[in-house]
Amino acid sequence: MEKIIVNGGRLKIEDVVNVARFMYEVGISQEALEKISKARSVVDRYVQEERIVYGLTTGFGKFCDVFISKEQSIQLQKNLIMSHSCGVGNPLDQEIVRAIMLLRVNALSVGHSGIRASTVQTLIDMINKNVVPVIPEKGSLGSSGDLAPLSHMVLTMMGMGEAFYENQRMDSEKAMKLAGIKPVELTSKEGLALINGTQVMTAIASLAVYDAENLSKSADIVSSITIQALKGIVQAFDPKVHDIRNQQGQIKCAANLRKLLQGSELTTNQGEERVQDPYTLRCIPQIHGASKDAVEYVRTIVEREINAVTDNPLIFAEEDQVISGGNFHGQPIALAMDFLAIALSEFANVSERRIERLVNPQLSQLPAFLTKNGGLNSGFMITQYAAAALVSENKVLAHPASVDSIPSSANQEDHVSMGTIAARKARDILFNVTNVLAIELMASLQAIDIQEAAGKLSPVTREVYNICREQIKAVDKDRVMYTDISSAYRILKSGAIVAESKKILGEIY
Repeated sequence: MEKIIVNGGRLKIEDVVNVARFMYEVGISQEALEKISKARSVVDRYVQEERIVYGLTTGFGKFCDVFISKEQSIQLQKNLIMSHSCGVGNPLDQEIVRAIMLLRVNALSVGHSGIRASTVQTLIDMINKNVVPVIPEKGSLGSSGDLAPLSHMVLTMMGMGEAFYENQRMDSEKAMKLAGIKPVELTSKEGLALINGTQVMTAIASLAVYDAENLSKSADIVSSITIQALKGIVQAFDPKVHDIRNQQGQIKCAANLRKLLQGSELTTNQGEERVQDPYTLRCIPQIHGASKDAVEYVRTIVEREINAVTDNPLIFAEEDQVISGGNFHGQPIALAMDFLAIALSEFANVSERRIERLVNPQLSQLPAFLTKNGGLNSGFMITQYAAAALVSENKVLAHPASVDSIPSSANQEDHVSMGTIAARKARDILFNVTNVLAIELMASLQAIDIQEAAGKLSPVTREVYNICREQIKAVDKDRVMYTDISSAYRILKSGAIVAESKKILGEIY
């Protein structure tokens, strides 16, 4: 089995996806273990000396001025986790929780958190034996870290709460016993080290960025089929046009389209069918390209956060110093996820307009709603409705969460990021956009079949056509459509058409 070795601060988004989604095992380097131990020795000494240090010998939040003796330190950590486990809603997907656990291990491995190596190992064992805590998706303000959801993770480490084991939901105590993992008894600083961080929002963000990059490439491929179905004009994608604007995402998208359309017998030149295309065809590089640039920017922010130390206080063993700061504040991820949400929404906005051009006979010169026996059959009429509904929902979801704040902990924590809400919204938008593109994919293939033009597609889109038609047949008369949409969604989500395109063309940007 493939394995990721955590060394603190060196993970890529692909590493997170491999552990979360593809079940790679996790190990930890000797270097990381040594750094963890050095920081832990500082904590042990400070607690023994009963120095006044936040989270070591004091309460939390507004209770930061309340002294806690070394005899009470174990009870303090247990109380912290139990009292903070107050999430609500449906459980986060198991792949997200696996990503959360990996990111927490990575942050702790940098060696500034003061946790015991044995406690970190418990978390690694849970990943490797697939004990997945049940973490409700709602309840984090995204400042002071993801306190509530991460507390649910730690509950399972303690043998409390609920977990999934072998995809069965059960009491954590039972799950840990079946997996052969001994629950931990937290000691000084450990509860705080485990829950005071941005790993929930960052885990969601990591998977969303990975899927957004695939979606960005898929959008170019799907739109290239639509261009052919509507006899689009290729001159709009000439590199001279895009080079003089110097927007990199736009340049890359135009390059994708040129490669995808090369060899097509369906595209046209200026003046043959029309002088110029509508914006939804002509401006694909400008629209998709801007979103590509946004996704690339968000990746940069998220990868920084993957490798960040975000708990409080922070232990600097070499300087024999403990510093209270605010690295748990989720503002970087909050802003990035709001940006991603807006960028992804635009893929759907323009896709739905292309669907309208395909199904509207006044715009396409094709049979109404892509059915040859209209009236008796509705064809693709209501698929456009569904796409429009998803696009409209995205407009609500794209409202930025990061512009909101609400004071908490008796105004001690008086500005919060809402980063986890921003991340969850971006994930929801991603789902909607993928479904809109799935509908466009179905409609564009149907338009090709109505014209009996599959043999005239460009070589690469002909292969895409074949992949899709293996699972989704042409619609010759009305049938249940949601199953086709689900199939098209899975094709896009899997990255199958991107992988096939890369085989033929090389890199797709």
